[in-house]
Amino acid sequence: MQHLSRAAREFDYIVVGAGSSGCVLANRLSADARYTVLLLEAGGPDTSPWIHIPIGYGKTIFDSRVNWGYETEPEPDLEGRRIYWPRGKVLGGSGSVNGLVYIRGQREDFDGWAAQGNPGWSYDELLPYFRKSEHQARGPDAFHGADGPMWVSDLSEHHPLCEAFIASARRLGMPPNPDFNGERQEGVGYFQLTTRRGLRSSPASAYLRPARARTNLTLGVRALARRVLFQGRRAIGVEFEADGEVRQARARREVLLSGGAINSPQLLMLSGIGDAARLARFGIAPVADLRGVGRNLQDHLQARVVLKAKRPITYNDVFNSPLRTLQAGLQWALLRRGPLTVSAGQAGAFVRVMPDAGRPDVQFHFITFSTDRPGEGLHKFSGFTASVCQLRPASRGRIELASADPKSAPRIHAHYLSAPGDLEVLREAVRLARRIARTPPLADLVAEEFSPGAAADDDNALDAFIRGTALTIFHPVGTCAMGRGEDAVVDHELRVRGVEGLRVIDASIMPTLVSGNTNAAAVAIGEKGADLVLQAA
Repeated sequence: MQHLSRAAREFDYIVVGAGSSGCVLANRLSADARYTVLLLEAGGPDTSPWIHIPIGYGKTIFDSRVNWGYETEPEPDLEGRRIYWPRGKVLGGSGSVNGLVYIRGQREDFDGWAAQGNPGWSYDELLPYFRKSEHQARGPDAFHGADGPMWVSDLSEHHPLCEAFIASARRLGMPPNPDFNGERQEGVGYFQLTTRRGLRSSPASAYLRPARARTNLTLGVRALARRVLFQGRRAIGVEFEADGEVRQARARREVLLSGGAINSPQLLMLSGIGDAARLARFGIAPVADLRGVGRNLQDHLQARVVLKAKRPITYNDVFNSPLRTLQAGLQWALLRRGPLTVSAGQAGAFVRVMPDAGRPDVQFHFITFSTDRPGEGLHKFSGFTASVCQLRPASRGRIELASADPKSAPRIHAHYLSAPGDLEVLREAVRLARRIARTPPLADLVAEEFSPGAAADDDNALDAFIRGTALTIFHPVGTCAMGRGEDAVVDHELRVRGVEGLRVIDASIMPTLVSGNTNAAAVAIGEKGADLVLQAA
């Protein structure tokens, strides 16, 4: 792999963004020695040890060296609060700082994409790409691959609180599910993680590191893309800033944007692709009038039921004790096991809380520690958390430019709970979390409910709790939506409408949010996108 300072100025492909999709593209495209590939990443290398230690996401979530640290605009339906949105600014992107939970989504999610005018994107058509990306520690089967770059592994050990949560949920009628990514998603069980022998398996370590020996791949870190360059309506390159100077690179074949749900629409708008009337306010000459750019923003909103434990068995107790923290560190260093290997949710469940739900509409992340919000200090008491989120919110937000300066963060209007019905689903999910906590054997380990607290016993109180405390669970998608409608930004081959030589290949192309964590789907989008690009070469 070449470094930017020594590279040529012309390439076959330029990939902007070394995140969950961009790392896949860089690997798959450069595997063909006929093509030269430039990968530009605004962040730096993934050298922080907290990226590679699984529980390190609690450190990186607020680390400005590896995180964009965005905030939404004041959210009208969340008491005017600004919601912190961490996004990876490092090799591997958000796949280097996320909670490591491996979930693909439901069959109906992808079949719905295909039904919206996107041939090739049904579940059966995407399954080979999920399998291609995966190194399943359990071995291959009809749903899983074992030869892919990204490792998917089981937890190294089962915590007694997780065992109790699963048992209580089963007592309430939830079926056991040993594989949420298998034949069915519904049920309760343990999550699998993107880990390999106690280390994070990130897009950078899984896809980019093996490609580094290739001389046809050039990597530019701390290289901020400023705009896509056009000749008429054809994308011919990228202007970017690196080492304090503005530079240009040319693309003989295509420019591929993989900046994610915030940065991809921002770069399109800075390049003259978006709502022409809005772009004119910033003095940006329009190249293509696409009003859908930045619209259709969707995200999972979580409410967190925090419980106090009767015994000091939570990870609050471990990490609030210097001695037990040292023991956990030694356990990880010597055995790659223990508290440092856990994800943002060890056990989980996919359930139906609304009477008319034909499939799971809520996801649980059961977490053996507690905090007021992710990334902040742990509570001083023995605490654990049942986080719930609505899987398919109807609310839609948007990304807008705040400035024509590429270094200025865009404005994020998530519009959480703006659609009728979203609040009701989340309220019923909180109620179900409380029922599980009050059901043995989990009830036998609960001293009391810390939040919402016993006083929150009616709809109004629960609604106030949700509006005052709910947070993102870090899954923004949809802002460069794929489809055929007038608000669609890319077609089913991920080509930006109205121009040539430009595609968006990342989670922003999802027409609708998948029912679960988004990293696995973003990797699969990268795999399929790479095939689409190579088929057109």
